[in-house]
This record gives sequence, C-alpha cells and structure tokens, in this order.
Amino acid sequence: MKLIYCMADVYNPGGMERVLLNKLRWWARRGDCALMLVTTDQNGRPPFYDFPPEVRMVDLAINYKADKGRNPIAKTLSYLKKRKLHRRKLTELLMREKADIVVSLYPSESSFIPSIQDGSKKVLELHFNKYFRLQYNRSGLLGLADRLRTRQDEKIVRRFDRFVVLTHEDAENWGALPNLQVIPNAALEIPAVTHTTDNRRVIAVGRLDYQKGFDRLLEAWALLPASLRADWRLDIFGQGEWEDMLKEKARTLGIAGSARVNKPTSHIFEEYAASDFLVMSSHYEGFPMVMIEAMACGVPAVCFDFLCGPRDIIRPEENGLMVKEGDIPALAAAMQRVMEDPALLERMSEGAKKISQTYAEGAVMAQWEACFQSLLS
Repeated sequence: MKLIYCMADVYNPGGMERVLLNKLRWWARRGDCALMLVTTDQNGRPPFYDFPPEVRMVDLAINYKADKGRNPIAKTLSYLKKRKLHRRKLTELLMREKADIVVSLYPSESSFIPSIQDGSKKVLELHFNKYFRLQYNRSGLLGLADRLRTRQDEKIVRRFDRFVVLTHEDAENWGALPNLQVIPNAALEIPAVTHTTDNRRVIAVGRLDYQKGFDRLLEAWALLPASLRADWRLDIFGQGEWEDMLKEKARTLGIAGSARVNKPTSHIFEEYAASDFLVMSSHYEGFPMVMIEAMACGVPAVCFDFLCGPRDIIRPEENGLMVKEGDIPALAAAMQRVMEDPALLERMSEGAKKISQTYAEGAVMAQWEACFQSLLS
C-alpha cells in the first residue's frame, strides 16, 4: 500500500506533528507500506521529531506562511497565486507517484485535491473542529470571511472519499454525511516514567497562541490564594508568537515567580510525570492530544468545556474536572480544589491512567487500517 500524507510543515513541536509521526511509525513497522510526506512550508528546516527513514519527505516550497502579517487584500492575492502553483506542483507529484491513498490534514490542498485524477482515494483528516474558524469572533470583513469559509468547508468535505473527525461531538456538528467517520487520536506508548502526586506542580503544554488560551490560564492562576501560589508552580511548555506577551502578562499579574513559560521539550513525558495535574485553557481543539498523553502518565486534567474533546474524554471527578468555557474564576476554583484535596487528586490520577485502554494505539490504528482497506476494496 502506498500512502501519501499532506501537511503544511513539521518543524514545530505540535500535537498534529506528533500524531502524524506516530502514524507513520506504525505504517513503517508494518513493512508493506511505501510512505511519503508532502509539505508546503518546510523551507529546508529540519523536522522537530525524528521521522522514520522509510518516509520520503518532499517540500513543494509554496511558502504560504510568508504572507503572514500582510494586509488582507495583498494576502488574498498572494494566496490565490500560491494556491495555483501548489495545485500544479501537487498534481505533477501525485500523477507521478500513483499512490493508493492520499491523506490531507486540511491545509490548502483540501480545496482542490479531490479533483486530481491520479487514481488514489482521497481522505480528509480534520484535527480541529467544524467551527474552528469562528473561534476568534472576528468582526467586519475578516469575520464575514470566516463565516463564508466555514460554509465552504461543508461543501469541501463532501468531495472526499472519506472525511475523518476526531470526536463524536464534532461528528454531530457536521451532521449525517455519507463519507463521515470518527477515529480519535491514539495514546502514545508511554516511556517508563514514574509519576507521583506530590510534586506541587501544574503543567500546560501547547503552542503559544490564541487557540491555547494561556493568557486565560495566567489570569486564573493569579486568582489563586497567594499561599497556594507560594507552594505550587505552573509550568507552560511551548513556543509561538505569544511568548513575550505571556511572559509580560505573568510579570504584570505579579505571578512570574510561580508561573513560568518554558521552551518546548522532546522529553515531555518526563515533564508530565513530574507534574500533579494538567490544565487546558484552549478556546478550541480538534482533539486534545496533550490531554490524552498526560492522562496516560497518570496526570488528570482540569479544563474548560471547549469545542471539541473534553466531553468525549473527561469523566468528572474520575479523571479530571471540567468548567464552563471561558469561566476563568471557575477554572481557578477547580485548580484550587485539586490542590487542596490530595484524595481527589490521587483518585483522578488512577482514573486518568485508564485512558490508555480507550485510546490504545493498536485499537486506533486498526480503525485506520479498516478505513483504508474499505476504500481500496
């Protein structure tokens, strides 16, 4: 079986990159798959993670991200020109490679890849949720564009041979599409780490941008009693355009001594093991892979009820706590409750470990194997 995955880039330490890495490792271990990863914006940068040597990596050098920060008209004109180049280059590649399955992880090729007549089955894999474009609540022309593109998404996803979403919650948002299938992300095989619940440390992991909402987390942390902040610490791991802003916000709130923003690490499981619980303050997700990883290490989660994922994963007071989306005082209260109740923390830690049974890699990848085989047959 010849598989081609399409993604913007893999030089960042994000959740999508880790999920893709693990899938490619799985297919490589099978020994009967030819694998290729096609990017548009890698630009010669090395991958953050070590992809298997069996994976051929090709960058089309479209460089969509170079337009970031330009005015909307210039950005749109440049995008249309680059998408035309992207379509030509990707068509040439797919016609040459003759893959069995081509998977788009929803970058720009999703709008045209189903029309490329190379003989492959086309799969769209959505790592966000249906309403991810609307989460910024933008107004004016930008808000109108977000709404129009969300409606356009409804037409785009129907053109694929299979459209895969990560949660049952999001599947309900899309409705009864004939090509729709739910396949969650898998919990990784956790390295041999020893976790305890007496670290007095809270962890948060993700890109430092609007989506992850770490500004909301810092505001919640500042609401905790000073005595707790003196005894506990918050460590945020990530990189992104909000790094300087978040560090300044921690200083402004007077919590820089207990709330730190750290560079991403390739030893994240050791960091989970050295933490008591995870906090997720995201505005939206497709599927919170960080939550699954932390829970598999025995680290329960405190989170907002954001779209999508927590409702599929969190069992309140068994493996975590969930509060109303955007309710920062409630998030602070939930953190305080866990900090002050060792028995609750211990119980949720034991419950969190069971997540590996639900999202075991073997079970999840068996669903992907069945999906691909059904398309090819």
